[in-house]
Amino acid sequence: MAEMNLLHLSPKQFIEFIKRENIKRFYFVYDQETKSVKASHRQLQTVADFLQMDQRDFHEHEGIFIQLSSKYDTLLGAFIHRTNRGQAAGGVRYWSYDTMEDYLRDGLRLAMGMTHKNALAGLWWGGGKGVMAQNPDVYKLDPEIREFLYKEYGELMTSLKGCYVTAEDVGTNVKDMANIFSNTRFTTCIPHKKGGSGNPSVPTARGVVAGMEAAMEYLGDTLEGKTIAIQGMGNVGNPLIKFLFEKNVGKIIAWDIYPDVVEKVKAEFEGNNLEAHVAKRDDHSLMGIDCDILSPNATGATLNKETIPNIKAKVICGAANNQLENPAEDDKRIHEKEILYIPDFITNRMGIVNCADESAGYVMHDPLIERHLSKDWEYSIHQMTFNVLRESKVSAKSSGAVAVEMAEKLSLENHPIFGHRGQLIIDSLVKEGWEKD
Repeated sequence: MAEMNLLHLSPKQFIEFIKRENIKRFYFVYDQETKSVKASHRQLQTVADFLQMDQRDFHEHEGIFIQLSSKYDTLLGAFIHRTNRGQAAGGVRYWSYDTMEDYLRDGLRLAMGMTHKNALAGLWWGGGKGVMAQNPDVYKLDPEIREFLYKEYGELMTSLKGCYVTAEDVGTNVKDMANIFSNTRFTTCIPHKKGGSGNPSVPTARGVVAGMEAAMEYLGDTLEGKTIAIQGMGNVGNPLIKFLFEKNVGKIIAWDIYPDVVEKVKAEFEGNNLEAHVAKRDDHSLMGIDCDILSPNATGATLNKETIPNIKAKVICGAANNQLENPAEDDKRIHEKEILYIPDFITNRMGIVNCADESAGYVMHDPLIERHLSKDWEYSIHQMTFNVLRESKVSAKSSGAVAVEMAEKLSLENHPIFGHRGQLIIDSLVKEGWEKD
């Protein structure tokens, strides 16, 4: 089957293909010696060739490991970008994709984003992401189905022997994480009752506020009295609204695609200056609303060649991963409009920070957590935001480009104790024939 046909297949069609080929597990790994991407099966080498030729989203990712659910025809994937600083870490997303190319690109971008996020946060973790592709024939809210799928995902984590540690992400909840935990120790965001840190959304929202405050301070201003536009009113958007009203912002304009979410938030913040809207899926017209700060907190790729020309905000700062559809071009577009863009991998770190400290026990007002929200620690959100904005002004480079350069440099530092152990694990998985189990 031709390369473009494989990539353009829906996940469901792709699953039919691998089942015909009797493939239950497969991988794509980057060979540092030959500088090439290798597939576990010759039938999939055309996909490996596509990855190797791609200039946008594939950046020498160390490994992509995918297995087919034994019961529900669902792809369970682990995307590992770079593990110099330690085990790849990042949440598992349960999402719908039109094509296999969409699925692969999302995993690649999310994994690299975690590399940058963990590096700029000063964490001794590498970057990875889990992605489960929803099967349209499977009811995703059925509790028995979810239990089965997430327990299988836990088995996948165990099979990867610790090169990737998973956590909670879009489409996944704390109960799902408990099911993962039942079959692996390589996970975080475990429920509180099982000794974990639970849902990371609230600390994530705190980090976004810290980024907004840093941007306004850079402009010689504060959040007080400002108008904030928030895309997404869910797990992060809801506490973000609460924290911003506590900072005495003047007005919040927020929107979400789910009417029940909008009604819930409107009721919760009744009496505050909140203007809430139900938006149609793929309708991003509200991104161009007149405001001081635009905060994307839904899915990625909402900052693009269609939306950026209409943005009137002075600052863009939100929690959504991969906000730029085409990072190099869209980052430049924002820079040319003289909008201060705070890259998402600086401000939305607090979820993974919370996860990083999970195994070390818990302290009231944990100093290891609070230093990220302080103004004086060198890796704090405030300091990183200031450093990026200052360097952007001096160098005339976009803030995104500056932040990536800083993150890339840090991400190549090897773990002070274990070195580049993740790569050793991936090498051993290949030698042991992981795909045959």
